[in-house]
Amino acid sequence: MTDGRKIFDQMNDRSREVFRRVVEGYLDSGGPVGSRTLTRTLNEKVSAATIRNVMQDLEYLGLLDSPHVSAGRIPTQLGLRMFVDGLLEVRDLDVQDREKIDATMEGKSDNVGGLLDRIGSALSGVTQGASLVLTPKHEAPIRHIEFVSLGHDRALVVLVFADGHVENRVFTPPPGQTPSSMREAANFLNALIEGKTLSETRTVMAQEIANRRQEIDSLAHDLVESGLAAWDKDSNQSDRLIVRGRANLLGENGQADQLDRIRSLFDDLERKRDIADFLELTEDGEGVRIFIGSENKLFSLSGSSLVVSPYMNADRKIIGAVGVIGPTRLNYGRIVPIVDYTAQLVGKLISDRS
Repeated sequence: MTDGRKIFDQMNDRSREVFRRVVEGYLDSGGPVGSRTLTRTLNEKVSAATIRNVMQDLEYLGLLDSPHVSAGRIPTQLGLRMFVDGLLEVRDLDVQDREKIDATMEGKSDNVGGLLDRIGSALSGVTQGASLVLTPKHEAPIRHIEFVSLGHDRALVVLVFADGHVENRVFTPPPGQTPSSMREAANFLNALIEGKTLSETRTVMAQEIANRRQEIDSLAHDLVESGLAAWDKDSNQSDRLIVRGRANLLGENGQADQLDRIRSLFDDLERKRDIADFLELTEDGEGVRIFIGSENKLFSLSGSSLVVSPYMNADRKIIGAVGVIGPTRLNYGRIVPIVDYTAQLVGKLISDRS
């Protein structure tokens, strides 16, 4: 398909104005926009027949589509992309929207996860879309590790961090584990990991296990490896993605197949799939990015749009992201400053607490 920028440069003023009015009408109403409607809103006086000819040309260029033979036009994905890149007017953040988001900061909370959960709920409420908050990895030094038996085929590995944060994973231990081997495995690890972050631990642990194998018996050795494997398996996935406001999309009147696609999207998100891909969406640079429909594989089936922005720590390193999912006819001009402000707020929160 022809590059949207080239198409935009080739359009005359009338074509751009008709195109802009069609897209804005669609984003406002969700329905097709007809030539008679445009004759009442255009700055210049032109006939409906002239406008229809312009709309046909825009349809030929792949910017508009006609859902029915006699209906008006709606923008295609390429049309929405071109509108967002070249014609979108981003509003200033509404005072009421800012106050609702700021209200999540009221009250004291030592739990960053709980605070980010509230911010996600506020974001979905303000935008009437679904919100995504990718929380930062926990990088405080580790204070203590412990293995706890839950049965012959289930065990718990528990990490206690220096800041008091606790995480745990359930995993299947190697056969034959005893309370003694669990204590030995924990003691071996605690001697190595104290003062290291989880990322640092992963980097050095495999080599340390190999170098110091004689210090630990085979049962405890197998437990160490399986316990760390369980942590590696879930470390990038577990509880990092907060999804709020699904009902805002599922509750809309829509076709059954559309609702099924949206449910499939959220099922994938709830299972923590593609979280790494979600973060990668933000790593090309600072600021808000907009993904429309199939531009990203996460949303290609549901036909949804994503407005997303990274947030950074005090060292200006990207550590997470916030975003809003909605239909392709999102009010982008309003949503963009909301997401941008929320990302800056979260970044400041994380920086202050670290």
